[in-house]
Amino acid sequence: MEPITIDFNSESLIALNVIIAIMMFGVSLELKLEDFKRIIKNPKAPAIGLSIQFLILPAVTCLMTWVLNIEPMLAMGMMLVASCPGGTFSNIMAWMAKGNVAVSVSMTAVSSLAATVMTPFNFAFYAWLNPNTRPLLTDIAMDSTGLLLLVLMVLGVPLVLGMMAGKRFPTLSRKVEKPLRLIAMSIMVALACVAFLKNTDQFVQYFDLFFVLVVAHNGLAIFLGYTGAILMKLPIADRRSIALEVGIQNGALALVIIFTFFPQASGMLLIAAFWGIWHLVSGLILSTIWSRMPIKDSAEDVERHSRTEAV
Repeated sequence: MEPITIDFNSESLIALNVIIAIMMFGVSLELKLEDFKRIIKNPKAPAIGLSIQFLILPAVTCLMTWVLNIEPMLAMGMMLVASCPGGTFSNIMAWMAKGNVAVSVSMTAVSSLAATVMTPFNFAFYAWLNPNTRPLLTDIAMDSTGLLLLVLMVLGVPLVLGMMAGKRFPTLSRKVEKPLRLIAMSIMVALACVAFLKNTDQFVQYFDLFFVLVVAHNGLAIFLGYTGAILMKLPIADRRSIALEVGIQNGALALVIIFTFFPQASGMLLIAAFWGIWHLVSGLILSTIWSRMPIKDSAEDVERHSRTEAV
């Protein structure tokens, strides 16, 4: 796949990073310290979900791209997306799907914080592990320290500041949280549109290829989340939340990383841009279907939920 240079100057990249940081700040206003404490009190469901998010999904993605001999630039894009934390829209979709919103919020909070280390590490490690993408990673000469600092600045710092502001100004945070979420979605769509407009020829030429890859990859992520929750005998509400959390990645972060460090990697860009749109479509479809399906937990699940609520 022939690379195409994306025309972003340093001022544009700084503005883009600031916008993403503000977006993260906005969606963190409703996060509380209790969301982290909840994992300590009831760690099973969030811990299982986070393990699938940061350990199983990136590893399976690497193996899949290797075995299927997927074009290296597209494989790099898939591994980057798989290394990103869960997207904040998963909380809304978990609520729509009658899932366990507490589990979803807890996973979002912890994954966003953990991503400051895990996203750069997973991407660099699995891109190196796959022999098809290893030469590409070497040619690109990725700045690991710069990537770590970028993720920290656009995720970690805004998350902490957003939580502090939400606690200090609870009334204000409730007023601005919904508009900021809408702005966040608009920015996500705008970033994807910019990526497509800059690569229109390749978008048309390779649409059938990356469409299949993104849809299959997203389906795999949802499948891993739901199946892992079943195997660990979690209640249905927890399964739905974990599946949506694992299946809805922070596509905006992936695009910012590509714009900043891989401006010639058009294959990565197309994967991340289309994922950013598709995971919202698949998440909305799935949550709508689940919203119409009553939850019928077993007696064991009901008893477990009762003990959890009593804690």
